[in-house]
Amino acid sequence: MRQGLPDPLNGKLVVMLGGSGFVGRHLAQELLARGARLRVASRHPERAYMLKPLGNLGQVQFARIDVTQAGPLAAALAGADAVVNLVGAFAGDLDALQGRGAGAIAAAAAAAGAGAFVHVSAIGADAASQVAYARTKADGEAAVLAAFPGATVVRPSILFGPDDNFLMMFGRLIGTWPVLPVFGPAARLQPLFVDDAAEAIANALADPIAHGGKIYEIAGPEVLTMMDLHQRIAAAEGRAPGLVALPDAVSGAIAALPGTPISADQWALLKAGNVASGVLPGLAELGVAARPLGLFLDRWLTQFRKHGRFGSKNARAV
Repeated sequence: MRQGLPDPLNGKLVVMLGGSGFVGRHLAQELLARGARLRVASRHPERAYMLKPLGNLGQVQFARIDVTQAGPLAAALAGADAVVNLVGAFAGDLDALQGRGAGAIAAAAAAAGAGAFVHVSAIGADAASQVAYARTKADGEAAVLAAFPGATVVRPSILFGPDDNFLMMFGRLIGTWPVLPVFGPAARLQPLFVDDAAEAIANALADPIAHGGKIYEIAGPEVLTMMDLHQRIAAAEGRAPGLVALPDAVSGAIAALPGTPISADQWALLKAGNVASGVLPGLAELGVAARPLGLFLDRWLTQFRKHGRFGSKNARAV
């Protein structure tokens, strides 16, 4: 946005499909701050009701829909100026949700007259992958661009935030167990702050002429291994647990068992790594400067220190 001029999203109706999840809640705050009107459409819109106080009267709407059903989808998109597709899953009929289903969503958005469409995919999307998640993500990108040629595809890396199920999960585990196995200790990640991802998505929505028809890989400013990540979390908590690097064969065997903390597909994705290729445009081209993980760790992980906020991270606790 140019200084002194209103944001292009001000007063526009933005529909977020699958918008009640982690990314959607943060994106909603970004869009509301820009003056957009918001419709959060998902199977469980009540999970986003905490957004109500953030908007003015009538600025936030909620719709309960199944995006695989054409009628409810068309109704949810009626009158939309812009649409964001955040629908995704690791299990179930992935093609119906994020493969051909993404193309159906893009076609419905075009039919509704939306002027901008952002499809949130994932780094690692690969049409030749043996992993259904990565393969259907790539299929979905192709289907979206075929149905809505002016769409913007955004491939985020692993996202972190104070309310995530990634950083906070490891924080709880490290704060609880004196010894912890590390799956894929050498796997490379490029974690991205969720609010930076939200800003990038909003910028793409605000300028579809500049960003439409393009694929962006958005990732954080530093590459870490899984072992690096565990060690930095432990340091922020003032703890020194025994971090056991699991060999790939052991990790793969555990992932193949039912009821384990990581599935076979998730293990395959972790082992492959989650970093930007450097071939596609990224955050800078979307006008965002990524903030590093270290900017937040000490503040967010205080809750997992031995004596909480009264404990010193420098006084190591076992």
